[in-house]
Amino acid sequence: MHCACDNNLDHWPTMVHHALEHEELFSRRCILVNGPVIIGAGPSGLAVGAGLHQQGVPFVILDRADCIASLWQNKTYDRLKLHLPKQFCQLPYFPFPPNFPEYPSKYQFIEYLESYAKKFEISPRFNESVESAKYDETCGLWRVRTVTGECEVEYICRWLVVATGENAEKVVPEFEGLDEFEGTVMHACDYRSGEGFEGQQVLVVGCGNSGMEVSLDLCHHNAFPSMVVRSSVHMLPREIFGKSTFELATSMMKWLPLKVVDKILLVLARCTLGNLEKYGIKRPSKGPLHLKNTKGKTPVLDIGALQKIKSGKIQIVPGIKKFSSGRVELVNGANLEIDSVILATGYCSNVPTWLKEEGLFSKEGMPIKPFPEGWRGKAGVYAVGFTGRGLSGASFDAIRVAEDIGKMWNQETNHYVSLLRSKMQ
Repeated sequence: MHCACDNNLDHWPTMVHHALEHEELFSRRCILVNGPVIIGAGPSGLAVGAGLHQQGVPFVILDRADCIASLWQNKTYDRLKLHLPKQFCQLPYFPFPPNFPEYPSKYQFIEYLESYAKKFEISPRFNESVESAKYDETCGLWRVRTVTGECEVEYICRWLVVATGENAEKVVPEFEGLDEFEGTVMHACDYRSGEGFEGQQVLVVGCGNSGMEVSLDLCHHNAFPSMVVRSSVHMLPREIFGKSTFELATSMMKWLPLKVVDKILLVLARCTLGNLEKYGIKRPSKGPLHLKNTKGKTPVLDIGALQKIKSGKIQIVPGIKKFSSGRVELVNGANLEIDSVILATGYCSNVPTWLKEEGLFSKEGMPIKPFPEGWRGKAGVYAVGFTGRGLSGASFDAIRVAEDIGKMWNQETNHYVSLLRSKMQ
């Protein structure tokens, strides 16, 4: 697929004021975009789009799914609620409705995102899977190739915003003998509720927030979960003294060093949750905020799973050695008979599979520079939703990206308008 590009960008705004589809010239396969192409219609992409819309900058959002926020709509369990209070999860320029609870449900959050897209007139192009995106040195422009159905499309743009985020693809570890296991095996992204697991012995692999909540949900549906805790994990109460633990930590960080705040959080967690080691949950040597900031490892905020662990309704087990037809052997030599396996093993970025770029992203698909410097690369490429700081981090980067692109777009547009006026006089 080749498109004719003009090295002289003085003609760029005169060629296109909006995204133009050159049907005859490019056989309906090349789209010239006077503004950025945003990859991903999740919260990160929507937040960038809102910022651009407010500045009058045209843009195109592409998404491989058939809806906005497909991770939230298609790959989350029914009981999911936001882990943090709503004021820390709202996107820029548009707060949550005042009647929403402090911790909105996933359905309320999806409703909010749909209202957000409508307010800022964001209409993503769905069912377009990006195959490659690379910078054309000759043109000085980005070439984004997508596939939709049996049709290939190439977008040509000045700026590229990567907003696919940290959770684009599920992580499925390999386990010896898992292919011999005869029961149900699914990733947590395919789990909706424990309704179909009543009476079953279920092995939940992973002890993060998803693993804890899936195990809790299984208990509520009269299943018998065993949760694999292979490594250490920080577990904190969601609230302390009636106040959000995250909000409390954020307030303390304004006045105290991170190490001190970590120590205070661990003392408060020990007082409210007790000694968790006797239940098989070991804490890391580094504090929860330190690990969050350096490794992106989120502490578990307890919403009821710990009570089930203490009562024995959720059994904590060590790492897995191998599976067989109806059982699993653990690293301590114990064997468990199980009916189903749910892999709460997380997600990863898929950026390296399609972005042909060096300098902004690592081989793992995360920004090379740590937060807050990893949002902008060379030649007009940006990253949003890769901070390891959830929706608040994505919003922080989205504002900067939209403002940066908007400033350049308006400067260039004003420059070209001035040139046109001088030529017309």
